[in-house]
Amino acid sequence: MAEPVAASKENVSVPRPIRPHTLRSIYRNRWFYLMMVPGLVYYALFHYAPMAGTLIAFQDYNLMKGIWGSPWIGADNFKLIFDNPEFYQLMRNTLLISVYKIIASLLPEIILALLLNEIRVRWFKSLVQTITYGPYFLSWVIVYGLVFSFLAPGSGLISTFVRDSGWGQIDLMTSENFFRPLLVMTEIWKNTGFGAIIYMAALASVNQELYEAAVVDGAGRWRQLWHVTLPGIRDVFVLMLILKIGGILDAGFDQVFIFLNARVYEVGDIVDTWVYRYGFERLEFGVAAAMGVFKSVVGLVLVIGANKLAKKVGGNGIW
Repeated sequence: MAEPVAASKENVSVPRPIRPHTLRSIYRNRWFYLMMVPGLVYYALFHYAPMAGTLIAFQDYNLMKGIWGSPWIGADNFKLIFDNPEFYQLMRNTLLISVYKIIASLLPEIILALLLNEIRVRWFKSLVQTITYGPYFLSWVIVYGLVFSFLAPGSGLISTFVRDSGWGQIDLMTSENFFRPLLVMTEIWKNTGFGAIIYMAALASVNQELYEAAVVDGAGRWRQLWHVTLPGIRDVFVLMLILKIGGILDAGFDQVFIFLNARVYEVGDIVDTWVYRYGFERLEFGVAAAMGVFKSVVGLVLVIGANKLAKKVGGNGIW
């Protein structure tokens, strides 16, 4: 009987011991690690633990039986989604609204940040920044109330003015042609100030020596803007664009749900409002969860693709 061949030292994996200086480093920074604990617990409880609910997408979920007791049906929920005649209309509405918002919001954010960056009077700059940033803290319910007070059929300020001026009756809030522009305009009014703050932070990190060198070379304000300022915020612009592309299937549920009405369902019904109806009105939790999984997969693919594209054109991307 042949004797077993002794394993060579190269094939034996010996666990690397924790070096003393690593332990000392952890102990020296123990308070920083301790401050990380609440954040780690938050993400573990509210971001990673709920991922177990993804199983609902592959089940005929029953509230009484729970996740572990509901029957497994495989991909039937996904088949029901893709076979639904409303699916392609929902995707079309969601993509159009999201793309409109992305295209329309990026430029105002950059322009506002550039304008604020040029203001030299500190108190006036703070005043303008506060006014433009204020709407971000309003809920969409309040924004809808403001819009309703202006555009409500028959009683809104603008509607009444148009009617009393003899120009006829307008009904903008229930108009299919005006619904998507209304979403875009309210999105810009509410969130432009917040986006401008992000770009202002990027502008603050631009090396001031570049401006001094541009002045020495005879560059005016427009040349400095084109050759120094815009390249300085390019990476932030690409980052914001990638993040918005990754959430292209969201389209802003809270905003659309508040503004949506029966007359504009054909142009305003999106994936998230459909999920709400199936999940909370019809109690079809499995179908709603399957749509959520589909959205997550599409978002992941878009983020990865946009990140690779950004690197190919010379940007840094997210990672």
